[in-house]
Amino acid sequence: LQHVGCYSKKLNGTLLMKNVSDMTKKLLQGTVIGVIVAVAVLCIWMTGAFERWEAMAWDLRVSFFAGPAKTTEDVVLILLDQKSLDWGKEENGLTWPWPRELYAAIVNFCNRYEAKALAIDVVFTEPSNYGVEDDQSFGTAAENYGKVAGAVSFGDNAGKEKKWPERLPLPDESIENLKQWLAATKADLVLDSASMPIDEYAAKVAVLSNVSARADIGGIYRRMNLFSMFDGRPVFSLGMGAYLAAHPNADMKISGNILEIDGKKVPLDDEGRAILRYRGPTRTHKAFSAAAVVRSEIQLINGEKPVLDNKRDFMGKYVLFGFSAPGLLDLRPAPVGGAYTGVEIHATSLDNLLAGDFMKDAPAYALVIILVLLCIVCSIGGILFPGPLESFSLSVFFVMVPPVLSILAYERGFWLQVIPLGIGVVLSIAFVQGFNYATEGRQKRYIKDAFKYYLSPHVIEELIKNPDSLALGGERRTLSIFFSDIEGFTSISEMLKPEELTELLNDFLTAMTDIIYDEYGTVDKYEGDAIIAFWNAPLNLNGHEQYAVSAALRCQKKLKELRPLYKEKYGKEIHMRVGLNTGLAAVGNFGSNTRFNYTMLGDAVNLAARLEGANKDFGIYSMISESTLKKIGDKFAVREIARLVVVGKKKPVTVFEPMYHEDFDAMKPVYEVFEKGLKKFYSGDLHDAEMIFASIRDKDPAAARYEKKCIALENTDMSDWQGLWVLTSK
Repeated sequence: LQHVGCYSKKLNGTLLMKNVSDMTKKLLQGTVIGVIVAVAVLCIWMTGAFERWEAMAWDLRVSFFAGPAKTTEDVVLILLDQKSLDWGKEENGLTWPWPRELYAAIVNFCNRYEAKALAIDVVFTEPSNYGVEDDQSFGTAAENYGKVAGAVSFGDNAGKEKKWPERLPLPDESIENLKQWLAATKADLVLDSASMPIDEYAAKVAVLSNVSARADIGGIYRRMNLFSMFDGRPVFSLGMGAYLAAHPNADMKISGNILEIDGKKVPLDDEGRAILRYRGPTRTHKAFSAAAVVRSEIQLINGEKPVLDNKRDFMGKYVLFGFSAPGLLDLRPAPVGGAYTGVEIHATSLDNLLAGDFMKDAPAYALVIILVLLCIVCSIGGILFPGPLESFSLSVFFVMVPPVLSILAYERGFWLQVIPLGIGVVLSIAFVQGFNYATEGRQKRYIKDAFKYYLSPHVIEELIKNPDSLALGGERRTLSIFFSDIEGFTSISEMLKPEELTELLNDFLTAMTDIIYDEYGTVDKYEGDAIIAFWNAPLNLNGHEQYAVSAALRCQKKLKELRPLYKEKYGKEIHMRVGLNTGLAAVGNFGSNTRFNYTMLGDAVNLAARLEGANKDFGIYSMISESTLKKIGDKFAVREIARLVVVGKKKPVTVFEPMYHEDFDAMKPVYEVFEKGLKKFYSGDLHDAEMIFASIRDKDPAAARYEKKCIALENTDMSDWQGLWVLTSK
């Protein structure tokens, strides 16, 4: 045992080094898998293969998290809706297109109600059907107001004008550092042609703005060019035009990918576009019917109370006019809905400018770093925790990380691409599962094959989940040790044919082993009819003493059920003796270099074997030591049997007979008498002890044995009496 102890210390150091080495190996494996997956995903990502999926994922984020800002109430819409068209036709006999004087009424109304600016999302390219005076009245209204942003349709070779018309004043908006930025950027912002509004109107507005917008992938408007270039001059989108109409001297400059307007920074992508932060579904910005505005202006002119009588709805607000009637074909798909009016998209850009909260792409380097780290950590986690439950839990956790990160990024104004991250995680999980199957699966199969014949299936599953807990070699550990033997097996075997004996043993050992396994025990070996087992190795098992005692009692109970069958079939009653002891032992693989057995060694093992044999001295069939008794609590009933000195030992051990409480209660009067007799025996009053034991000898085999013992000791010198029962044979 000293040799085993020294070997154990050396083994523990070796195991520690092995564990460190295994951990390092697993970390390296996880890192390699993670890097390989991340590089593969990045290569695919660079081809643009994820763009459509990513756009759809972005739309989901926008739909869920879009919400108004403080500036949202500063942007107001006037919509020419279907009700307005019906009102014009039914009450005024107006056909489409409307006369320009109605638009003039809208301009005058905004002027009267002191709106900060008005942007009109209509390109008046053709003269009015109602004559030139109609156009002139419209232009005059815009000139009197002085804060109207008109619309121009720009496109690629689609318009009449290739240069800015000489008949119209040149735009005077300028962006500091624009030429240098254009020379450095790869963005193509040049517009080839334009469809200008009629001169009577175009010459009178404060600014002409671009209402042509380019849809993003999938035909959805997620981004917008806040300015483009036509004839060498910047032309702003309608939302920016509304701002410039209210702030004609706005300070604008551009540097890097940042457009700055009056100190408000607008991040631009590589194509010079800004990512819109939508505030919500259509009508998130407060909207008024064009018919209600026109009627209100007419009523105000006539001195009547207007339909829209709350001046604060427009005072100090940016007003954008556009079409929402389905037949006017200005409905655009947006991330927040498929029927979003074009003017609302411009209103969103203006709202974003006022709030200074345009979205921005997360830097590519940030995506790369997050992807690589996520793939590595996911792969390492999968290798370190390959068990089904742990693997499933980790998979769910890591699959949730990309969307959570993308949501957190959205809340901070960043578009962090979730699809590459998600695919990286899924591929990492898949690669690790395959790797684990190829490596850990082989280890699991080895463990099952190596231990299935002498370990409980429960224990094997625990070993598979945590193979590092398997420490082989001379490990010192407290075990609960089980020895059993069939009473009189030699005579039984002589009576039976070989095939009958084999059948009996197989049936008996299977029944007993199933119980031991069910109680988390480890079968050491079979020696003929004997079973040797132990608890608390190779895995730690809390309360192993209780499991061992429970196994012993269940085995006796099962044998009691089988006894009549064996009697009928083999002509003999089968009884089994069980000895249990708890103590330190060396446990592990012992043997030669070519053949070994997972077993145990030590005094505690020898004592358990002696207790099994000691049962026959007392006529009982189950015996446990005091060390086992200390840890079983009151789960089982016991009675003290003797202070026993086994062969080869001088120090006595107190032994007990375990039983179920109901069995104890059924014999309680007898056991109480036995206890009195035992006390007399311990004290050396052998005569009284003999009388007490004799009174119950027909009911208790142990009492009968003690009666004979007292008679045999009648002439013993009692001067050195200790009340011991000394075994003379194994």
